[in-house]
Order: sequence, then structure tokens, then C-alpha cells
Amino acid sequence: MYELRQVGPQSYYLESPAKIGIYRPEGSDEVYLIDSGSDKDAGRRTRKELDAQGWRCRGILVTHSNADHVGGCAYLQKQYDCPVFAGGMEGAVTAYPEFEPAFLYGGFPYKELRHKFLMAQPCEVTPFTDPRFPAEVKILPLGGHFFHQVGFLLPDGTAFIADCLSSQETIEKYRVGFVYDVAAYLDTLRKLPELGAKVYVPSHAAPAEDIAPLANFNIAATEEIAEHIVAFCADGTTWEELLYNLFEDYGLEMTHQQYVLIGSTVRSYLSYLKESGRLEVRIEGKRVMWYAI
Repeated sequence: MYELRQVGPQSYYLESPAKIGIYRPEGSDEVYLIDSGSDKDAGRRTRKELDAQGWRCRGILVTHSNADHVGGCAYLQKQYDCPVFAGGMEGAVTAYPEFEPAFLYGGFPYKELRHKFLMAQPCEVTPFTDPRFPAEVKILPLGGHFFHQVGFLLPDGTAFIADCLSSQETIEKYRVGFVYDVAAYLDTLRKLPELGAKVYVPSHAAPAEDIAPLANFNIAATEEIAEHIVAFCADGTTWEELLYNLFEDYGLEMTHQQYVLIGSTVRSYLSYLKESGRLEVRIEGKRVMWYAI
């Protein structure tokens, strides 16, 4: 874990639960990190590897603000006095990480949700428009997984594409991955092969020169979940009943973390299916009911 791997003339990553990318401008020993891992320990391991290479962190480029991607930012920012670049709502959550469990839960999160896997340590955030952001790095809008997720296309043709897709093994094991905006998620998956990168580096899958097969697998898995939800709504169901049925049918383990992650995702699917004309929602008595059309 945390082995350094090179994928292009100027691009590397540390193999970790959520890959930490490294951009080394030509002829420089000052590097930019792409995300920072899940916590302070990830930050320490990253610094150890940078020290071993004789590199110094010049800045951190944030793809999105999930805690497993920004958990090391606070530690590394203190160590290197470097900017943490993040945009839109991702910047807000990176600066104020309590937003993540509050959003997922839909209210003040109870104790079991206020931990490092859902809530990183806060750090000072700098927008992408700041002149210290490396102008040669292209910001790639990759909507769907979280609020304003982005990727980064480096000058050597390497694209770090964050959580816009998962490995086939992960999908087959966990079945339902976290998605905020299903329509945007599918749109991003369809557009990925058009980015023209020499190599794609997802955070939770192996790098690939041809991303289309994995993107198509993720599209099929997403559409299968949508079909499953529509079927469960045939005779009308509440959100809680639907969540229970999905956990039962897919053999998922219910934990506090899974309750809010999958629960939020199911709500997103319901919105997507309603907006696309496949479900309708009714208030019946004192219950909110979802019906297939």
C-alpha cells in the first residue's frame, strides 16, 4: 500500500484505497498532489514517499470533497504550507467537512456518523481561479458522483478521473455505489472516452488506456439498479421499504455508514426516475409513496 507508480512522463500515483495522484512539472522537484487520501495517516505516508523522492508538495488539487479524498489535506497543508485547490461546493465541503454527514443524513448527524470516513478535518481552501493553480492542467467537469466533482488532465495526457466510475470487481461485490445525480453520472460515463486522454486513472479502479469498456459496464450497472427500483415500485412503496428491499435483494450489510450512503443514493435514483417519467410520487395520508408509471 502507498507504493509509488508512474503512469506518464509527468504523472504518478500512490496506490491506496483512493489513489493519490502526483503531477511533477518537467524539470521540477516541486509536485502537485491530486487528492490526499482518507486521513492524517495517509498524509504522513504521502509525505514519507515525497521525502524519499526528494520532492516537495507545492499544492493539492481536489477532485471532490468526500472524506476519503480530502482527509489528508489538513495534515499536508500544515506540513508544506501549501494551497488546497477546490471548486464550487466541493470547496465548501472541504473547508467545512461537517456538511458531508449532515447532507447524507438530512439533518444533524448522530455520533456514529461523525467520524473520519464521512467527515475529514477542515483546511483552508483556495479556488481554482487563484494564480497559483497550475495553468497547464486542464480541469475536467465530471458531474454525478458528488456535487461539483472534477478530474484533471495533465500535460502528458494522463487524466485523473476521480470517482466517476468503479471497477467491475467493486460493482459486483457492493452492487450499489454512491451517486448524487444519476442523470449527470450517466452523462459523464458516456463522455469519458471522448476526453482523449492517453491513460485514465480512476480513484478506485486500475488505470486504463481505453476507458470505454469499464465506462459501459458502469452504465449497465447503473441502469440495472434503476430497473430494479422501478420494479419494487410497481405496487407503490415508501423510501424506507424500498431501501430495505434493496439491501435484502442485493445481500448488503446494513451499517450506519451504509444507511446514509446507500439511502442518499436511493433518493437520488428516485428523483432521476421521477424526472425521467418512470416514477411518480404521491402523498397518501401521512406517507410519501412512490409508484411506477
